[in-house]
Amino acid sequence: MIYFEKVSKVYDNSAALRDVTFKVAPGEFISIVGHSGAGKTTLIKMLIAEDKPTDGAVFFESLNVHTIPRGRLPQYRRKIGTVFQDFKLLSNKTAYENIAFAMEANGRSDEEIRENVPQALELVDLGDKMWNFPSELSGGEKQRVAIARAIVNQPDLIIADEPTGNLDPIATYEVVQILKKINDLGTTVIMTTHNKGVIDALGRRVLTMDGGRVVRDDMDGKYSL
Repeated sequence: MIYFEKVSKVYDNSAALRDVTFKVAPGEFISIVGHSGAGKTTLIKMLIAEDKPTDGAVFFESLNVHTIPRGRLPQYRRKIGTVFQDFKLLSNKTAYENIAFAMEANGRSDEEIRENVPQALELVDLGDKMWNFPSELSGGEKQRVAIARAIVNQPDLIIADEPTGNLDPIATYEVVQILKKINDLGTTVIMTTHNKGVIDALGRRVLTMDGGRVVRDDMDGKYSL
């Protein structure tokens, strides 16, 4: 599904990525770990075509991501749902409206929105918070709304970039369980994290980065830094 082929990225004579090669199979759950500056964020930017490699190529379903014409990038990015550490919810919209807005931007009909938004909120166990504003939600609940927004258009891939970085242990556990549920339903998940407990509890594949390189690729889900 995803293939990084000898990808390097240099900024001002400093290498953020160095000869990175790995594959992600459809339906896989992979965690990417590494200290600050290891290259995790740059790697994600390559995948969503926010930046281009200095060398190498990134493929998504056999499509070279960085040969996509600018006008077709929105169509490509619809295949990917993204969850951020800081939620990025619209403060003046309810949970329902935040998710509906993502569907509207994707050209979905009013009927689809009325049907799919409640389903997405139920999937993240927030059916009873549909009309709450972000200020009325806990940090964990905000992140679950963000996950619902990411999945409502049924993407092939979810990228969760430090999704538990601002959460307490209980909320962290709930968010990780929801990501596992989404993965069990067939969606590929790529998560970046610093949280050793999350990695050890998941027991899924772990890619460890250091100095812009992939230094370990473990299938048994251990945090090795």
